Amino acid sequence: MAREATPRRGLLLDWGGVMTTNLFASFGAFCAREGLAADVLAQAFRTDRGARDALIAYEEGRLEDDAFALALAAALGLPPERAEGLIDELMSGATLEGDMVDLVRRARAAGIRTGMVSNSWGADRYPADVVAELFDATVISGVEGFRKPDPRMYALGAERIGVPARACVFVDDLPFNLEPAAELGMATVLHEDPTATIERVAVLLGI
Repeated sequence: MAREATPRRGLLLDWGGVMTTNLFASFGAFCAREGLAADVLAQAFRTDRGARDALIAYEEGRLEDDAFALALAAALGLPPERAEGLIDELMSGATLEGDMVDLVRRARAAGIRTGMVSNSWGADRYPADVVAELFDATVISGVEGFRKPDPRMYALGAERIGVPARACVFVDDLPFNLEPAAELGMATVLHEDPTATIERVAVLLGI
């Protein structure tokens, strides 16, 4: 495998859809169980201003779980009483991606500094023990009060792991979240498949 001439020293990763299996697949599975179109939630976030505003406010920590769940129920065309437990049900199909966990462990063993940069659906929904094991630092949108693609998310990630942005690799499953990281000088990897991501990250980090 070819190696980068000047390997990077920091690895920043999104959580949902990168360190876990695909979030939209989890959403789609929920919708299928409810007899809804698989992409109804994704479409709502794209085209429904109310749903979009609720998503942004929730990810920035400005909206409580109950209010966001009600907004989700409305976006899905479900009755308000269906909101109870809805967030966790939507996310229940997203499980830890073992190969990506192994990648982060391998990077840390090689002396790479690691961080999580995540738009949160509740700051307490991350497995604390796994996060503590894998990452030197975290940047969680609901804690910071802003979200990707705000450049501050990426700059904070680099600062907190103690590595200049230009010496970092950033991995995310959404293309528009990569652009600000690249503008800061980070090498970016669009995560679509663990095998491809792992191969590319290994080259960039020289591990």
